[in-house]
Amino acid sequence: METHRVPSGTCPPAGCGGCGVPPAPRAAAAGSSSHSPALREPALGSQPGFDAELFGTFRNWRVNRAEYAKAWKQRTGGKVVGYFCTYAPEELMYAAGVLPVRILGSHEVQDVTEPHIFGMFCPFCRDCLAQGLKGRFDYLDGIMLAQSCLHIRQAFSSWQKHVPIDYSYYLPMPHHVQSRHATPFLTKELEVFKTSLEVWLGRAIPDRALDEAIEICNRNRQLLWRVYETRQNPHPPLTGEEALEMVLASQMVDKQEHSAALESLLAGLSQRRVTRPTGVRLMILGSEDDDVEFVRMVESCGATFVIDDHCTGTRYFWNNVERNTSPLASIAERYVKRVPCPSKDWPERTRVQHALALAKAYNVQGAIVMQQKFCDPHELDIPALTKALNAAGIKTLFLEFDVTVPIGQFKVRVEAFLEMLREDDLF
Repeated sequence: METHRVPSGTCPPAGCGGCGVPPAPRAAAAGSSSHSPALREPALGSQPGFDAELFGTFRNWRVNRAEYAKAWKQRTGGKVVGYFCTYAPEELMYAAGVLPVRILGSHEVQDVTEPHIFGMFCPFCRDCLAQGLKGRFDYLDGIMLAQSCLHIRQAFSSWQKHVPIDYSYYLPMPHHVQSRHATPFLTKELEVFKTSLEVWLGRAIPDRALDEAIEICNRNRQLLWRVYETRQNPHPPLTGEEALEMVLASQMVDKQEHSAALESLLAGLSQRRVTRPTGVRLMILGSEDDDVEFVRMVESCGATFVIDDHCTGTRYFWNNVERNTSPLASIAERYVKRVPCPSKDWPERTRVQHALALAKAYNVQGAIVMQQKFCDPHELDIPALTKALNAAGIKTLFLEFDVTVPIGQFKVRVEAFLEMLREDDLF
């Protein structure tokens, strides 16, 4: 195994034309022996409000991400690298001919991580590690982590030591992104990462490949942004669940295929007749949240998520790479200046004003602020966010998540919150 920079101690709706992904299966039972993550999913189109014709491709890609990656490897002969945090520079991997795939959990109870990671580390990082230990990401050729929180770093280190893999890389992404030294520091680190990929793959990565990769990733972000802009409408043409499926798929499949599907989606959305009432306009923000079932439950109570601020949503794609220097320096500047994770949003809390601006632009009536249990960066961030939102007249509901427990316990609290917002609207 080739190891680098390890921290010490530690389609269009009709189909994408050859991606090899079968129709989405019904949810696998907990404890399934399948190598694909067991997901709590109903059959496509079986839930109210979900448009299988417009969004079925994205859900198929997400649910069948293992099958997609295996088919992609067979079709292209390329390598697949799993990454743990959205600070991973996807442009560099695309330039190397590598498919970057976000490592996410399965939302099922597991008992395999206890010897590897503290029980008081967040359930999200433990769920991700469990997928590696169970062999559900056996199609990965490598893994990488851009420095993030301590919890996900431990998941990376344990995976690296105990799961067979050809390549691993730890990228020292600066935490102090507000420092004037952050961009030049990250530029140098990207040079080291680039060299590592070249050694592993046995070929050089020219600047023209970096330019093409920047264009591919920027195009995908711009299309995602165009879809999100439609959610500002009084009657948004897509639900929060559909938006989540769309963004999650972007983190799992080839972006050129995903962009083609987005272009078809935009054409379809312009003709879509919305039949479900929008209800209460909600924002969701906080820790990582890929829990489609939770979003579906909230929207079934008479609401619509019209905007989000988390790393499976807008924080992943909100800003582009701006070409004004070398390719690597431009990429570094993008990740330093992107909407920050709270682990990097200091000493000034810049995300507070960003969240308020989103809430105003999308005419938000209430916000659900969620935190993965034991997530220290978001636990420190949430008081400032909720205080600012409440001061702006946007009431908040705080929920502490464990990604492996049923979401039914939250339904009564969500219903009470929505009822309160409806009463405020009456008066």
